[in-house]
Amino acid sequence: MAHNHEHQHNHTVESLNKAFIIGIALNLSFVIIEFGAGFYYDSLGLMSDAGHNLGDVASLFLALLAFRLAKVRANARYTYGYKKSTVLVSLLNAVILLIAVGAILMESLEKIVNPRPVEGIAIAWVAGIGVFINAFTAMLFIKNKEKDLNVRGAYLHMAADTLVSVGVLLSGIVISYTGWFVLDPIIGITVAVVILVSTWNLLHESVRLSLDGVPVSINSADIKEIISEIPEVISIHHLHIWAISTTENAMTAHIVIPNLNEMEALKTHIKNKLQEAGISHVTLEFETNEICCEDGYCM
Repeated sequence: MAHNHEHQHNHTVESLNKAFIIGIALNLSFVIIEFGAGFYYDSLGLMSDAGHNLGDVASLFLALLAFRLAKVRANARYTYGYKKSTVLVSLLNAVILLIAVGAILMESLEKIVNPRPVEGIAIAWVAGIGVFINAFTAMLFIKNKEKDLNVRGAYLHMAADTLVSVGVLLSGIVISYTGWFVLDPIIGITVAVVILVSTWNLLHESVRLSLDGVPVSINSADIKEIISEIPEVISIHHLHIWAISTTENAMTAHIVIPNLNEMEALKTHIKNKLQEAGISHVTLEFETNEICCEDGYCM
């Protein structure tokens, strides 16, 4: 059973590596095309979206790097290896996107004050290519988006980009028929809002994990209840839960039981239950009522 689980995990990691590489290559090519077209036709909508897509390329690259680092073996200096790099990368990606939001908003507001004509049909054609590339990239991550924070971040970015590209496509068509050039900076502002909304949860969760907070997918009260429901357990205290990486969680706790002779069997039973609850690294300290240190530090 353990062998099948490990094989499935390795297959998932390998498929995600390929997905990130394909996504990076496709989106980098599109960034070059989109920025070139935006510069040529003086379209802020295209150039701002290209800047955002360049941020996504950087995000995909960093996520790929984090996946590679997470596979590096632990050593005397880094006893968990480099698994925490996946959390730091997700935080960095969120910060990059927030900086992009600020830059896009400033440029868009400036162009509303000083509007300039743009080529609607050219914008529509380039954005149409973006719809296809972003949607295809998002589909690469949809299967595993709930298993890892970085993968979910990549999926959200690509899904948001798809919607934004649809907006730019529609605005290009409208501009070509109406000459409403103000739509271009309005689309730029829309891009910024979409990025901000899609990034907020990613930022919140990344900061939480960086501070060794309890992962969003785990409820401390539920974990305590799972352990407390075991008949041999009298009480539980000094419970700490944190993320080793965006896919692996750890926990330490002190368990009060009536008889320390039952410790080993009980330890295995608790670890199996916590594994099902999403916590793979568990360290337990067993105590009896006579030597319980619930109210202070253990001496």
